[in-house]
Amino acid sequence: MKVAGAPISWGVCEVPGWGKVLDAGTVLAQMASSGLRATELGPPDYLPAEPAALQSLLDDHGLTLVGGFLAVPLHTGAQSTADEADRVAALLAAAGAEVLVLAAATGLDGYDERPALTDDEWRTLVATAALVRDRAAAHGLRTTLHPHVGTHVERTAEVERFLADSDLDLCLDTGHLLIGGTDPVDLARRHPGRIGHVHLKDVRADIAATVRDGRIGYADAVKQRMYVPLGDGDVDVTALVASLRDAGYTGWYVLEQDTALGDGSPLDTPVRDTARSLAHLTRITA
Repeated sequence: MKVAGAPISWGVCEVPGWGKVLDAGTVLAQMASSGLRATELGPPDYLPAEPAALQSLLDDHGLTLVGGFLAVPLHTGAQSTADEADRVAALLAAAGAEVLVLAAATGLDGYDERPALTDDEWRTLVATAALVRDRAAAHGLRTTLHPHVGTHVERTAEVERFLADSDLDLCLDTGHLLIGGTDPVDLARRHPGRIGHVHLKDVRADIAATVRDGRIGYADAVKQRMYVPLGDGDVDVTALVASLRDAGYTGWYVLEQDTALGDGSPLDTPVRDTARSLAHLTRITA
Protein backbone atom coordinates (compact mmCIF):
# COMPACT_ATOMS: atom_id res chain seq x y z
CA MET A 1 0.00 0.00 0.00
CA LYS A 2 1.08 3.54 -0.73
CA VAL A 3 0.18 5.44 2.46
CA ALA A 4 0.46 9.20 2.92
CA GLY A 5 -0.48 11.74 5.55
CA ALA A 6 -2.26 15.09 5.44
CA PRO A 7 -1.93 18.29 7.49
CA ILE A 8 -5.63 18.16 8.49
CA SER A 9 -4.76 15.22 10.76
CA TRP A 10 -2.64 17.72 12.67
CA GLY A 11 -5.48 20.26 12.88
CA VAL A 12 -4.39 22.36 9.90
CA CYS A 13 -7.50 23.60 8.09
CA GLU A 14 -8.52 26.56 5.93
CA VAL A 15 -11.75 27.22 7.87
CA PRO A 16 -11.56 30.44 9.95
CA GLY A 17 -11.48 29.78 13.69
CA TRP A 18 -10.94 26.05 13.22
CA GLY A 19 -8.38 25.74 16.02
CA LYS A 20 -4.70 25.92 16.88
CA VAL A 21 -2.51 25.60 13.77
CA LEU A 22 0.89 24.00 14.27
CA ASP A 23 3.77 25.27 12.16
CA ALA A 24 4.64 23.34 9.03
CA GLY A 25 8.05 22.19 10.29
CA THR A 26 6.50 20.58 13.35
CA VAL A 27 3.77 18.86 11.35
CA LEU A 28 6.10 17.46 8.71
CA ALA A 29 8.60 16.31 11.31
CA GLN A 30 5.88 14.46 13.21
CA MET A 31 4.61 12.88 10.00
CA ALA A 32 8.09 11.59 9.26
CA SER A 33 8.58 10.34 12.82
CA SER A 34 5.33 8.37 12.45
CA GLY A 35 6.79 6.50 9.51
CA LEU A 36 4.98 8.37 6.76
CA ARG A 37 6.98 9.16 3.66
CA ALA A 38 4.48 11.25 1.69
CA THR A 39 1.90 13.97 2.30
CA GLU A 40 -0.78 16.03 0.64
CA LEU A 41 -0.33 19.78 0.38
CA GLY A 42 -2.82 21.03 2.97
CA PRO A 43 -4.68 24.37 2.91
CA PRO A 44 -3.70 27.15 0.49
CA ASP A 45 -0.29 28.61 1.34
CA TYR A 46 0.21 26.51 4.49
CA LEU A 47 3.23 24.96 2.82
CA PRO A 48 5.40 27.20 0.63
CA ALA A 49 3.77 28.38 -2.59
CA GLU A 50 7.11 28.64 -4.36
CA PRO A 51 8.11 25.27 -5.88
CA ALA A 52 11.80 25.29 -4.90
CA ALA A 53 11.01 26.25 -1.31
CA LEU A 54 8.29 23.60 -1.10
CA GLN A 55 10.57 20.90 -2.49
CA SER A 56 13.36 21.90 -0.10
CA LEU A 57 11.05 21.73 2.94
CA LEU A 58 9.72 18.31 1.94
CA ASP A 59 13.24 17.02 1.27
CA ASP A 60 14.34 18.20 4.71
CA HIS A 61 11.79 15.81 6.23
CA GLY A 62 12.20 12.93 3.79
CA LEU A 63 8.71 13.40 2.37
CA THR A 64 7.32 13.41 -1.14
CA LEU A 65 4.15 15.18 -2.29
CA VAL A 66 1.16 13.11 -3.37
CA GLY A 67 -1.28 15.84 -4.34
CA GLY A 68 -3.38 18.64 -2.98
CA PHE A 69 -6.95 19.58 -2.10
CA LEU A 70 -8.60 22.41 -4.01
CA ALA A 71 -12.06 23.55 -2.87
CA VAL A 72 -13.37 26.15 -5.33
CA PRO A 73 -16.83 27.17 -6.58
CA LEU A 74 -17.47 25.15 -9.72
CA HIS A 75 -21.09 26.17 -10.25
CA THR A 76 -20.37 29.81 -11.12
CA GLY A 77 -18.07 29.22 -14.07
CA ALA A 78 -15.84 32.06 -12.86
CA GLN A 79 -12.50 32.59 -14.57
CA SER A 80 -10.91 32.87 -11.13
CA THR A 81 -11.69 29.20 -10.50
CA ALA A 82 -9.78 28.07 -13.57
CA ASP A 83 -6.92 30.43 -12.75
CA GLU A 84 -6.62 29.11 -9.19
CA ALA A 85 -6.73 25.54 -10.44
CA ASP A 86 -3.94 26.32 -12.88
CA ARG A 87 -1.83 27.92 -10.13
CA VAL A 88 -2.26 25.02 -7.72
CA ALA A 89 -1.71 22.40 -10.43
CA ALA A 90 1.54 24.08 -11.49
CA LEU A 91 2.81 24.05 -7.90
CA LEU A 92 1.81 20.43 -7.35
CA ALA A 93 3.42 19.29 -10.57
CA ALA A 94 6.64 21.17 -9.87
CA ALA A 95 6.90 19.36 -6.53
CA GLY A 96 6.32 15.93 -8.07
CA ALA A 97 2.68 15.39 -7.10
CA GLU A 98 0.30 13.10 -8.98
CA VAL A 99 -3.25 14.20 -8.26
CA LEU A 100 -5.41 17.29 -7.83
CA VAL A 101 -8.23 16.63 -5.37
CA LEU A 102 -11.12 18.90 -6.37
CA ALA A 103 -14.18 19.82 -4.29
CA ALA A 104 -17.27 21.76 -5.37
CA ALA A 105 -17.17 24.58 -2.81
CA THR A 106 -20.23 26.71 -2.16
CA GLY A 107 -18.22 29.94 -2.01
CA LEU A 108 -19.20 30.46 1.64
CA ASP A 109 -16.87 30.18 4.62
CA GLY A 110 -16.86 26.82 6.34
CA TYR A 111 -18.90 23.71 5.62
CA ASP A 112 -22.18 24.33 7.43
CA GLU A 113 -24.33 25.98 4.70
CA ARG A 114 -25.22 24.54 1.31
CA PRO A 115 -27.47 26.64 -0.94
CA ALA A 116 -29.36 24.55 -3.49
CA LEU A 117 -28.19 24.60 -7.11
CA THR A 118 -30.34 25.08 -10.18
CA ASP A 119 -30.02 22.62 -13.06
CA ASP A 120 -28.06 25.24 -15.00
CA GLU A 121 -25.66 25.70 -12.10
CA TRP A 122 -25.20 21.93 -11.88
CA ARG A 123 -24.36 21.76 -15.59
CA THR A 124 -21.84 24.56 -15.06
CA LEU A 125 -20.36 22.65 -12.13
CA VAL A 126 -19.81 19.58 -14.30
CA ALA A 127 -18.35 21.63 -17.14
CA THR A 128 -16.02 23.55 -14.83
CA ALA A 129 -14.82 20.33 -13.24
CA ALA A 130 -13.89 19.14 -16.74
CA LEU A 131 -12.08 22.42 -17.39
CA VAL A 132 -10.09 22.03 -14.16
CA ARG A 133 -9.26 18.44 -15.16
CA ASP A 134 -7.90 19.69 -18.48
CA ARG A 135 -5.87 22.45 -16.81
CA ALA A 136 -4.39 19.92 -14.39
CA ALA A 137 -3.70 17.42 -17.16
CA ALA A 138 -1.66 20.05 -18.96
CA HIS A 139 0.65 19.93 -15.93
CA GLY A 140 0.70 16.12 -15.90
CA LEU A 141 -1.77 15.68 -13.03
CA ARG A 142 -4.87 13.56 -12.63
CA THR A 143 -7.99 15.20 -11.16
CA THR A 144 -10.47 13.50 -8.83
CA LEU A 145 -13.71 14.95 -7.47
CA HIS A 146 -13.96 14.81 -3.70
CA PRO A 147 -17.49 14.43 -2.25
CA HIS A 148 -17.21 16.61 0.83
CA VAL A 149 -19.48 17.78 3.64
CA GLY A 150 -20.79 21.28 3.01
CA THR A 151 -20.06 21.25 -0.73
CA HIS A 152 -22.36 20.79 -3.71
CA VAL A 153 -21.37 17.14 -4.08
CA GLU A 154 -22.03 15.66 -0.64
CA ARG A 155 -25.18 13.51 -0.45
CA THR A 156 -25.69 10.15 -2.15
CA ALA A 157 -27.93 11.53 -4.91
CA GLU A 158 -25.33 14.19 -5.76
CA VAL A 159 -22.49 11.66 -5.85
CA GLU A 160 -24.45 9.38 -8.16
CA ARG A 161 -25.51 12.32 -10.33
CA PHE A 162 -21.92 13.45 -10.69
CA LEU A 163 -20.78 9.95 -11.62
CA ALA A 164 -23.48 9.85 -14.29
CA ASP A 165 -22.84 13.35 -15.69
CA SER A 166 -19.05 13.55 -15.49
CA ASP A 167 -16.17 11.31 -16.49
CA LEU A 168 -13.95 12.42 -13.59
CA ASP A 169 -12.96 9.76 -11.11
CA LEU A 170 -13.76 10.18 -7.43
CA CYS A 171 -11.60 10.74 -4.42
CA LEU A 172 -13.14 8.10 -2.18
CA ASP A 173 -13.21 9.85 1.18
CA THR A 174 -14.62 7.26 3.52
CA GLY A 175 -15.55 9.76 6.22
CA HIS A 176 -17.21 12.45 4.16
CA LEU A 177 -19.15 9.87 2.18
CA LEU A 178 -20.50 8.23 5.32
CA ILE A 179 -21.44 11.61 6.81
CA GLY A 180 -23.27 12.43 3.57
CA GLY A 181 -25.25 9.19 3.74
CA THR A 182 -23.23 6.99 1.38
CA ASP A 183 -21.72 3.65 2.39
CA PRO A 184 -18.17 3.98 1.02
CA VAL A 185 -17.69 0.22 0.81
CA ASP A 186 -20.84 -0.16 -1.29
CA LEU A 187 -19.84 2.76 -3.52
CA ALA A 188 -16.40 1.27 -4.15
CA ARG A 189 -17.94 -2.09 -5.04
CA ARG A 190 -20.47 -0.57 -7.43
CA HIS A 191 -18.04 1.80 -9.15
CA PRO A 192 -14.63 0.11 -8.93
CA GLY A 193 -13.39 1.79 -12.09
CA ARG A 194 -14.20 5.30 -10.85
CA ILE A 195 -11.99 5.38 -7.75
CA GLY A 196 -8.96 7.51 -8.53
CA HIS A 197 -7.71 8.42 -5.04
CA VAL A 198 -8.55 7.47 -1.46
CA HIS A 199 -8.80 9.52 1.72
CA LEU A 200 -8.95 6.89 4.43
CA LYS A 201 -10.88 7.99 7.52
CA ASP A 202 -12.91 6.43 10.28
CA VAL A 203 -15.87 8.17 11.90
CA ARG A 204 -18.41 7.70 14.63
CA ALA A 205 -21.74 7.14 12.90
CA ASP A 206 -23.75 8.56 15.79
CA ILE A 207 -22.07 11.98 15.55
CA ALA A 208 -22.07 11.81 11.73
CA ALA A 209 -25.85 11.44 11.81
CA THR A 210 -26.21 14.67 13.77
CA VAL A 211 -24.23 16.52 11.09
CA ARG A 212 -26.30 14.95 8.32
CA ASP A 213 -29.52 15.98 10.05
CA GLY A 214 -28.32 19.53 10.67
CA ARG A 215 -28.40 19.20 14.45
CA ILE A 216 -24.74 20.15 14.78
CA GLY A 217 -22.24 21.98 12.59
CA TYR A 218 -19.32 20.20 10.96
CA ALA A 219 -16.60 22.03 12.89
CA ASP A 220 -18.35 21.33 16.20
CA ALA A 221 -18.63 17.65 15.30
CA VAL A 222 -14.91 17.49 14.60
CA LYS A 223 -14.24 19.04 18.01
CA GLN A 224 -16.40 16.29 19.53
CA ARG A 225 -14.04 13.72 17.97
CA MET A 226 -16.34 12.55 15.21
CA TYR A 227 -13.18 11.33 13.49
CA VAL A 228 -11.25 8.56 15.21
CA PRO A 229 -8.25 6.37 14.36
CA LEU A 230 -8.85 3.61 11.83
CA GLY A 231 -10.63 0.69 13.43
CA ASP A 232 -12.17 2.75 16.23
CA GLY A 233 -15.21 3.98 14.28
CA ASP A 234 -18.00 2.70 12.06
CA VAL A 235 -16.37 2.58 8.62
CA ASP A 236 -15.62 -1.00 7.58
CA VAL A 237 -12.02 -0.22 6.71
CA THR A 238 -11.09 -3.89 6.34
CA ALA A 239 -13.82 -4.56 3.76
CA LEU A 240 -13.05 -1.33 1.91
CA VAL A 241 -9.34 -2.00 1.52
CA ALA A 242 -10.03 -5.60 0.47
CA SER A 243 -12.57 -4.44 -2.13
CA LEU A 244 -10.21 -1.85 -3.59
CA ARG A 245 -7.33 -4.29 -3.78
CA ASP A 246 -9.53 -6.92 -5.44
CA ALA A 247 -10.57 -4.29 -8.00
CA GLY A 248 -6.93 -3.55 -8.82
CA TYR A 249 -6.62 -0.16 -7.13
CA THR A 250 -2.93 0.75 -6.87
CA GLY A 251 -3.17 4.40 -5.89
CA TRP A 252 -2.58 6.25 -2.65
CA TYR A 253 -4.34 5.83 0.66
CA VAL A 254 -4.12 9.18 2.42
CA LEU A 255 -4.66 9.00 6.18
CA GLU A 256 -6.96 11.88 7.05
CA GLN A 257 -8.38 12.20 10.53
CA ASP A 258 -9.90 15.68 10.58
CA THR A 259 -8.75 17.23 13.82
CA ALA A 260 -9.25 20.56 15.58
CA LEU A 261 -6.73 21.40 18.28
CA GLY A 262 -7.93 23.64 21.10
CA ASP A 263 -5.62 25.68 23.28
CA GLY A 264 -5.55 22.89 25.84
CA SER A 265 -5.33 19.98 23.40
CA PRO A 266 -2.39 17.59 23.90
CA LEU A 267 -0.06 18.34 21.01
CA ASP A 268 0.91 14.68 20.66
CA THR A 269 -2.69 13.64 19.85
CA PRO A 270 -2.11 13.60 16.06
CA VAL A 271 1.00 11.45 16.43
CA ARG A 272 -0.76 8.97 18.72
CA ASP A 273 -3.83 8.76 16.48
CA THR A 274 -1.73 8.32 13.34
CA ALA A 275 0.21 5.51 15.01
CA ARG A 276 -3.07 3.73 15.87
CA SER A 277 -4.28 4.08 12.27
CA LEU A 278 -1.03 2.77 10.82
CA ALA A 279 -1.06 -0.17 13.22
CA HIS A 280 -4.63 -1.00 12.15
CA LEU A 281 -3.66 -0.88 8.48
CA THR A 282 -0.75 -3.22 9.17
CA ARG A 283 -3.06 -5.71 10.89
CA ILE A 284 -5.67 -5.81 8.14
CA THR A 285 -3.23 -5.98 5.24
CA ALA A 286 -0.68 -8.42 6.70
